[in-house]
Amino acid sequence: MANQFERFIKRKNYLIFVDSDGCAMDTMERKHTLCFGPSLVAEWELEHRRDMILSRWNEINLYSTTRGINRFEGLAMILREISESGYEIPGLDDLLQWISSGKVLNNRTLQVEIDKTDSICLKKALYWSKEVNRQVALLQKEDRHPFEHVQHALARAHRYADVAVISNAPLEIVLEEWDMYGLLEHTDIVLAEDCGSKEYCIGQLLEMGYPCDHVLLCGDAYDDLCAAERNGVFFYPMLARHENECWIEFACDGLEHLRSGTYAGAYQQEKIELFLNSLSK
Repeated sequence: MANQFERFIKRKNYLIFVDSDGCAMDTMERKHTLCFGPSLVAEWELEHRRDMILSRWNEINLYSTTRGINRFEGLAMILREISESGYEIPGLDDLLQWISSGKVLNNRTLQVEIDKTDSICLKKALYWSKEVNRQVALLQKEDRHPFEHVQHALARAHRYADVAVISNAPLEIVLEEWDMYGLLEHTDIVLAEDCGSKEYCIGQLLEMGYPCDHVLLCGDAYDDLCAAERNGVFFYPMLARHENECWIEFACDGLEHLRSGTYAGAYQQEKIELFLNSLSK
């Protein structure tokens, strides 16, 4: 983790963070409907509740204020709901305790916890996560593409700003997808799940000397907004089902407001209100 930040070199006076799934890459719905949800049903043998569970998984991860949540936090949420409905999930408390530990939540740290506890639920969570990664890697190229105007917007942003990819997904998947469509040439650093939370990653790069009013996060999830606000930087939302229009506006109005010093105030407030209204409560 440390080497990733240490290798980064500040070259410009502006810094733009760009989330991957659901923001730059039109992959989020496919991954959750084809990989995450079905793998959950299979791993916990929940075929008798399949439709209900898949619907709830998609609501948590795609259509509510928890959109973009860390995969293990989303898993814990739905397993707790299933348990509260009367279906036993052996070892669930071990998963909930790990989730609330404050540790980075990824496969590597989960394996460390399994080595200490030998918990059946943690083992199943790790198998599920690895199976999700395997299935994502098998998706066709046409199921893992960027939104239409992303490349143009990133190229334009990169003229004026250092660009950082910021994601809760595994590094190897992010690199593969961004390289697949030539997007990495418009970026300076890729920060994935192994680097820590988005809030932490933003804070680390701010220490390179960027003024907060020269920094912006493009994201599609409520957690992205929170990460930006906690670091005192701007937020530009990619609204679900309106991503192409959002990228067109970002490449013109969003960047111009950032560079001219007029992003704060009415423009930022308008963007946040539109974003919050787009999410179900």
